[in-house]
Amino acid sequence: MKSKEIKDVALKFFTIHGYEGASLSQIADHVGMKKQSLYAHFKGKDDLFLQVLQDAKETEVTSKLNYLSKVDTQNAHADLLGYLQLVIDLFQQSEQLKFWLRMSFFPPHHLAEEINEEVYDSEEKIQTVLESKFQDWIDAKVIMEDTALVPTLAFLGIVDSIMLELAYGNNEQRLHDKLNASWTVFWRGISQL
Repeated sequence: MKSKEIKDVALKFFTIHGYEGASLSQIADHVGMKKQSLYAHFKGKDDLFLQVLQDAKETEVTSKLNYLSKVDTQNAHADLLGYLQLVIDLFQQSEQLKFWLRMSFFPPHHLAEEINEEVYDSEEKIQTVLESKFQDWIDAKVIMEDTALVPTLAFLGIVDSIMLELAYGNNEQRLHDKLNASWTVFWRGISQL
């Protein structure tokens, strides 16, 4: 239980102060232990940071894949819009996912390669499932026939655009305008109407 408590406190410090601004002494103080006691749970700051990152990644991937597991072959429009709203909600409401988002855009330099690998792994898992969903919608003739990869990547471009807005300030009007414009053009391009 102590490891989880340490990671919960570390998450707050890393999210607010970044890797460089968060100190193991502060984290230990907030948990009610001495800094040296942290080493019984983690090898050091990098280990603690990467474990917090892994937990955040798992939360993101699990949340998105759970949503996609409930998507059927008839409601592409509603399901895709729902996914975009899920992305916004996750990153606005979850401390873990705010951390994940910030670190995926602004990783500590010495951990950038490891973090990038985690980000790409997460994206590949989600892309694989999304591509399968797009193939189902194409097969059901709910969206225009194409290779499933094309609408998948275009849709993920909208997701990236939303995440960029969330990372750089979360201006609600700008987020809303960008989402509506991107969605309108995207849906017009893939819909059967």
